[in-house]
Amino acid sequence: MALEQGRDVFALPGSIHSPLSKGCHWLIKQGAKLVECADDILAELGARAPSLPGPAGPPADRDGDPVLDALGHSPASLDALALRTGTPASVLAAELTRLELAGRVERLPGGLYRQLAVP
Repeated sequence: MALEQGRDVFALPGSIHSPLSKGCHWLIKQGAKLVECADDILAELGARAPSLPGPAGPPADRDGDPVLDALGHSPASLDALALRTGTPASVLAAELTRLELAGRVERLPGGLYRQLAVP
């Protein structure tokens, strides 16, 4: 309805493997603007993002973390990650908590974890 009224519609795509992403993918097919972050929306509307201070401390290590490598780009459960890495669940849970506190991983409903983009 918004497209019919000439209003902007934005959609954030999800995993092609997730049935929960079908709605946003359908919107994109119908003409919604694909966005990956808030800056995409601000740029489309001609606005600028406010300046925010950067994260404190040294930059996060972006390569070589076996848990992040096993997680990939799709959400996964603790059990799935344990199978992929061969790491005991108790050790993996501690590592996922460390990554969550570092802003590298997000815990989702249903016991799933997903990797967050690092600027």
